[in-house]
Amino acid sequence: MPTIISHAAVPLALGLAAGTRWVPPRLLWTGIALSMLPDLDVTGFHMGVPYGSTLGHRGVSHSLLAAGLAGGLLAGFTGREGFRQYLGHLLFLFIAMASHGLLDMLTTGGKGVELLWPWSAHRFFAPWQVIRVSPLKLSLLLGERGLAVARSELLWIWLPAGIVSLLGILLRRFVCHSYSPRNITQTPSP
Repeated sequence: MPTIISHAAVPLALGLAAGTRWVPPRLLWTGIALSMLPDLDVTGFHMGVPYGSTLGHRGVSHSLLAAGLAGGLLAGFTGREGFRQYLGHLLFLFIAMASHGLLDMLTTGGKGVELLWPWSAHRFFAPWQVIRVSPLKLSLLLGERGLAVARSELLWIWLPAGIVSLLGILLRRFVCHSYSPRNITQTPSP
């Protein structure tokens, strides 16, 4: 898995790219929390839940169904302007949480992700694993291995997220500037 902090890169990038009109702060913070939520399943290790179990790490909590259910439940609390806004918030929150499992599929270790639970118990990996897997123990993260994970995450998660953010901000500025009242020529009235 990437470090838990790096899972926040996806909702942060989308929120910055879209702007506060489309992703208000409450929605953004909810998306950040949901992007990290699946890793609560590591508490199962302390309760004797085997790693490869559906209830274990990278199991049901990393599935698309869990992302849809959590997003659907929380979207109603992030705005009050009708069904269209609810659907937009649901989509954002779904992407935020689903991105967790998708990023985990890109890592160099672990047992894969039960992305399609309950329809399949198969654990998936992406065709290429480019993100160095983060150790589950903090002590292992504070050394050379942790530096390698940080470099990998900067390259494969934060750099693309920064590019998406920047492109979104530039696009919004270009579109808003192009359609501002001072740039629309008015025809003189007869």
